[in-house]
Amino acid sequence: MSGKLFVVGTPIGNLSDFSPRAVETLAQADFIAAEDTRVTIKLLNKFNINTPMVSYHKYNTHERGEEICRRIENGENCAIVSDAGMPCISDPGEILVKQCAERGIPVCVIPGPTAVASAIAISGLSTSRFTFEGFLTVNKPGRREHLLSLKNERRTMVFYEAPHKLPATLHDMYAVFGDRKLSIVRELTKIHEEVIRTTLAQACEKYADGSVKGEIVLILEGAPEPEQQEMTLEYAAALARELVDGGSSLSDAAKETAKVTGIKKGDIYKELISK
Repeated sequence: MSGKLFVVGTPIGNLSDFSPRAVETLAQADFIAAEDTRVTIKLLNKFNINTPMVSYHKYNTHERGEEICRRIENGENCAIVSDAGMPCISDPGEILVKQCAERGIPVCVIPGPTAVASAIAISGLSTSRFTFEGFLTVNKPGRREHLLSLKNERRTMVFYEAPHKLPATLHDMYAVFGDRKLSIVRELTKIHEEVIRTTLAQACEKYADGSVKGEIVLILEGAPEPEQQEMTLEYAAALARELVDGGSSLSDAAKETAKVTGIKKGDIYKELISK
């Protein structure tokens, strides 16, 4: 009988955030797939968990993933954890979940802290709609291409970033997006947790020296809504004239423009013939 894969969220800083269900799951699993066993052992020791671990990271996903899947198919239960937060979010664990899905292996989630939701919740920016963009590549052309693809994105954008890359990232963002509201959320749930509410222009000037340290999440304001053109009779007539110039009859142009603008066809027609 096949076992299961348990995706277990771990604390992003404060170990007190580890849930009782997560503790129970790790303790009862046959083995744990850990991104870095040296990091995870500290968590296990804190909660007196003695479950054996195997290393699972971006450099051994295929080979180790196959091994883990075989063990689960043979009846063992595996819990996968990352160094911090929810596994499989900007994390090689997503490959293991795909492998399990392809093989029909049951996958269960044990929810836990995640920097994405935690950071945007306290950012002070719009949370109704947002897009998670993960880490930007260190490849300059690739990073710029990624940012350019988001230039007109109106949802709030969430990025992960390492402190040593922050100055270059802020510079590239400002070059692409211009000045927008920005929240720099660092060291979530830790002693030095901080939310820096600023703008891209101010951040480029103030933090170009690399002074911001720790685990960083960037929350960037989306593109502004396009200005709505006031629907006046003059504007509707101008639109209709463009249709006429393109070959439409006066009547057809007035009819089509009325559908778009909500202004009466007869009024548009009269405006057209009066000029």
